[in-house]
Amino acid sequence: MFKKLFGKGEEASKTIEIKAPLSGTYVALADVPDPVFAQEMMGKGFGVEPIEGTLVAPIDGEVVNVFPTKHAIGLKAANGLEILLHVGLETVAMNGEGFTTKVKAGDKVKAGDTLLTFDLELIHQKAASIISPVIITNSDVINTFEIVQTGNLQKGLTTVLKIDTH
Repeated sequence: MFKKLFGKGEEASKTIEIKAPLSGTYVALADVPDPVFAQEMMGKGFGVEPIEGTLVAPIDGEVVNVFPTKHAIGLKAANGLEILLHVGLETVAMNGEGFTTKVKAGDKVKAGDTLLTFDLELIHQKAASIISPVIITNSDVINTFEIVQTGNLQKGLTTVLKIDTH
């Protein structure tokens, strides 16, 4: 408890902007057609219905996890915020088919850096949905969660969320 109060000091900003990791259309998390995401079981966030097959970093941070099936990547910001980028729904069953990763765990990335590319048409054919959730997996550190842009999103450019952490 005292570590939280008196711990690290102010080395990283508590406010972070989350850029769109995909170009496409904003989807409210409640409208993502998967109850695990829609009911915020994994955390707060949003979805994107992508129009092209490139996933970019929505923040400056470190790659903490590249799933073996290449359909999801975990990032961590300097302030400790953890983000899961999940391409499509039920894409784990594709076993990496149609996905090409450009990063590995431990890599440092800047917002807009390409993390992976994917075959959007193949996901249309083989997965439940192309809608791609962007989840704050440690939502318990969020003080304020503000959606600043909906509608059409440009990967690496459009700020979608502004988050303040404790």
